[in-house]
Amino acid sequence: MTVDFGNGIGRVTDDSRAAEKGTRFLHTKLNARYLKEAIDRGAEAIAPKELIEALGMDGLEVVGITGTNGKTTTAAAIYSLLLDLGYRAALQGTRGLFINDEKVEEKSLTTPPSLATIAHMFEAFRRGAEFFVMEVSSHAIEQERIEGIDFSLKIHTNITSDHLDYHGSVEAYRAVKSSFFSDESRKLVNRDEEILEFNVKNAYSYGIENAATYKVMAYTLGGGVSGVLKHFETVVPFETSLQGHFNLYNITAAISAVHILTDEDLGEICEAAENFGGVAGRMEVVSEKPLVIVDFAHTEDGIRQVLDSLKEKEVRVVLGAGGDRDRSKRPKMGRAAASIAKKVYLTSDNPRSEDPAAIIEEIAAGIEDKTKIEKIVDRRKAIVRAIEEMQPGEALLVLGKGDETWQEVAGRKIPFDDREVVRQILARQAESG
Repeated sequence: MTVDFGNGIGRVTDDSRAAEKGTRFLHTKLNARYLKEAIDRGAEAIAPKELIEALGMDGLEVVGITGTNGKTTTAAAIYSLLLDLGYRAALQGTRGLFINDEKVEEKSLTTPPSLATIAHMFEAFRRGAEFFVMEVSSHAIEQERIEGIDFSLKIHTNITSDHLDYHGSVEAYRAVKSSFFSDESRKLVNRDEEILEFNVKNAYSYGIENAATYKVMAYTLGGGVSGVLKHFETVVPFETSLQGHFNLYNITAAISAVHILTDEDLGEICEAAENFGGVAGRMEVVSEKPLVIVDFAHTEDGIRQVLDSLKEKEVRVVLGAGGDRDRSKRPKMGRAAASIAKKVYLTSDNPRSEDPAAIIEEIAAGIEDKTKIEKIVDRRKAIVRAIEEMQPGEALLVLGKGDETWQEVAGRKIPFDDREVVRQILARQAESG
């Protein structure tokens, strides 16, 4: 990638093949072995922190959110609350880059390479943003893609188990997440989780079960997430249309973060929370009658959380697992789904280079009661079958892909949107009477 920052900085690249006299080479952990080649080509080396300082983005406060689940919703809620309160803000993450309520770039990595993030920060600063809210993945922490960024606030949602294909073990994964919170910068941690290790200096907390800086005193989940939040002597109510116990944590983290960042009246922040409708593909209600919900859940914990939010209903689940990713989580995902669901339709997710039928067998291995399973490799057919078999009052959860609009199969991206597929199936059913 090559970016022309102008501003006395000029062209900066992280690709040694594009390095030449007059350009600067952003050297990072990922491209360190190409540093000599870039210099030999005439480029001047520059580190991320040096570039950030040279760009002079004074006043831009960077907020980083990390966790196994909840990053996208929490980041989006913070961004939404800041805009509603009259601040100018940017959001970088799984869903793309947004600046002041405008979508600037489409989806990319949860946390892009260092140069892309710095370019996004500079563009946000150039457009007058006061806050830059970003999702921070475990890969980005390990690979130092956030090197040189001074975070105004770091936020922890939760840590369960994911990406073990990359990190090797749960312990290593947790250690990487914990390392993000080891410095003395301001941090906001989930008090109901004891797994995270963090530097207590400048630490704030939020929670439901345990004492915290921001403590949910009471809550209800019927018809949306609402509750009463206590911060020292201040006690204020909040109400949202979000669904699920896990979203109670997400919105509490977002309200708390915005209060720390802005020092605005906590009651006004809670009032603004009512305007946040959630994130596409995260507990997205595609149909109310019958109740069909699409969600991105693709970990054991994520699946349990989504199912728990509908435990008062009989639930059917359409579920697959991504290919060329952590295989150890597949039987756990199956076990989590079958522990609550009435029936689980095992199907393809993004099989990539793997055989989808083999992936299905690995998910099925975690399900003891095989009578609960139906294996249908074709994802569209699996959704059709699930909808056809739904009984009055039941709910259907289509899990794993969320708002993705494609399926990745054998190196090709094939158009496929769970939400559109559900709408098409229901429309055909309505036409046929």
